[in-house]
Amino acid sequence: MSVSYVALGDSSAVGVGASRGGGYPERLASRLRQGGLPVGLTNLGMSGAVIRDVVSSQLKRAVSTQPTLVTIGIGINDLWRGTSVEDFRDDLDRVARRLKPTGASLVVVNLPDMALAPVARLVPSHLYEGRIEPFNEAISTVARAHGVHVVDMYSASREFIPARPDFFSGDGFHPSDAGYEQWADLMLPTVRPLVGGR
Repeated sequence: MSVSYVALGDSSAVGVGASRGGGYPERLASRLRQGGLPVGLTNLGMSGAVIRDVVSSQLKRAVSTQPTLVTIGIGINDLWRGTSVEDFRDDLDRVARRLKPTGASLVVVNLPDMALAPVARLVPSHLYEGRIEPFNEAISTVARAHGVHVVDMYSASREFIPARPDFFSGDGFHPSDAGYEQWADLMLPTVRPLVGGR
C-alpha cells in the first residue's frame, strides 16, 4: 500500500538550515521508503509560518491530496511572535477537525525546548520562558481530543540538544543536517506502525 504523506508546518518542514536533503519530512519519507514503503510526499511547509498560516494556506491543499499520513510541525514562530496559547490551541483544533474526516493518520510534533537553542541567548527571555510548556499542553489537549499522535520533541530535545552542539545550524535557530536527521529518527517509531512499515 502506498503512503500519501502530507507535511504541514514551518521552516523546519522546508529544511531551512540544512545544506542538503531538506527538512524532517524528506528524511522521514526516505526512512519509510528504506523500510519498503512506497511514499509520495507533498510538503506544504512554509518558512515563517504560524498556525494561522496552516489554517489559511496549507489545510485546503492538504485535504485535497487525499492523504493517508499527515505530520504537523508548527508553533515555534507562534512562540516568538506572541500568538496567545488560546488562539494557537483553537487554530490547531480547526486543523485537526478538518483533517480527521480524511481518515489519514495524524502526527504532531510538539515544541523543542527552545530555551536551549543558541538563539535564545540573543532574544529577550520573556519570549520563551514559561511559554513553551503551555504551548505543548495545548498541543496535547488537541491531540487527545482528536486522536492525533504526539511526538515528544520537547523531552527528547532536553536530552539531546545539550549533548549535540551540532543539532543547530549556523543561525542558532534552525536545525542542521544532523539536527534534521535526529528529528526524523525521533518521529520514525511513531509514524512507521501507523503506515504499516516495518
